[in-house]
Amino acid sequence: MKLSDVSLRGIKATGKIQKYHDGGWLYLHVTPTGGKLWRMGYRFEGKQKTLSFGAYPAVSLKEARQKSDKAKEIIAKGVDPGTAKKEARIKAAAVAREEAVTFAVTAREWYAKKTIDLSPGYRQKIMSHLEKQLFPYIGNIPFSKIEPVNILAAVRHAEERGTIETAHRLAQLAGQVCRYARLAGYTKYDAAAGLTEALSPVQRKHYAAITDPKEIGHLLRAIDEYQGEVSICYALRVMPYVFVRSMELRGAEWSEINFDAAEWIIPAGRMKMKRPHVVPLARQAIKLLDEIGAFTGGGRLVFPGAVSVNRCISDMGLLNALRRLGYGKEQMTVHGFRSMASTRLNEMGYRPDVIEAQLAHGDQDAVRSAYNRASYLPERRRMMQEWADTLDELREGK
Repeated sequence: MKLSDVSLRGIKATGKIQKYHDGGWLYLHVTPTGGKLWRMGYRFEGKQKTLSFGAYPAVSLKEARQKSDKAKEIIAKGVDPGTAKKEARIKAAAVAREEAVTFAVTAREWYAKKTIDLSPGYRQKIMSHLEKQLFPYIGNIPFSKIEPVNILAAVRHAEERGTIETAHRLAQLAGQVCRYARLAGYTKYDAAAGLTEALSPVQRKHYAAITDPKEIGHLLRAIDEYQGEVSICYALRVMPYVFVRSMELRGAEWSEINFDAAEWIIPAGRMKMKRPHVVPLARQAIKLLDEIGAFTGGGRLVFPGAVSVNRCISDMGLLNALRRLGYGKEQMTVHGFRSMASTRLNEMGYRPDVIEAQLAHGDQDAVRSAYNRASYLPERRRMMQEWADTLDELREGK
């Protein structure tokens, strides 16, 4: 006799298991405590098996019959509905896991594992790029569904603002995350491969620099006469002798300077190429560091700012000092000291490889680069002292 909603509602617990058949394979299994569960008994390949369809009334009589009919159709095709149900459950779980592994989730995983050795400031910059410029556009897309067009659309927001270099950096950052995702098994291919080819080319900056010997002398004399904040004054005086990048000089710490060996070792975390860099210190540079040590030697930073001894001077502070000396942006920049040294040292006959090693420019072959930096060190020491002596001569108008 077929079941009805009325008969189902009237079934009560008896303290024993009860079974109420619906006139076929479908039946209601009633637990001793009154739980009502839909089940279907069937035979497959000679074995008696049972399927569960849920509990009544969450699964209605009509829904239970539909599930039973569907299971019978599956059996008629020679497939075990129990096995099919398990496979569907496994597939659904796999899809759910796949949907959960989004670009944002993977990027944070990559960030936690791959940026741990970078400086706090650089790590913060990377996360800012991810959170502000990539996550809003592709953060919620499952990685298995990310296509090149998705990433290109995200980085083009930066390109459309005119920040072409930022767009290229975002493409490179997305590429790092994609390569990690491929190796981690989250995707089959690198969706960011070749992405920069679709972006406008980066227009390289040409920093204004004074390279004429006579004008270099004028600049050095003007710097010596500059009256301002102690850290700014000495940073400007030291810069021509070491010609490192602005942040590398401004962030210098006393622990990095070895007065006995006359060298300054900048740690990898503060270098653009993320490799330690040795700066041989000429006698003139040592003298200037000795002098500022009387003012700042008790702290961590060589060139602390006026507001806090725990924060270095700013790039704008150095730039403003040059402007007060009368040098406009078309004449001289802070970065220009590097161009000044490079131009003059090449004219002095030093090998380009040695000059490039001292400038800490990148080398695609990291092993070769490290070897060159070490092998050139004696020559770089001679070069840095001769360069310092040349600066002194130019300052004196010789």
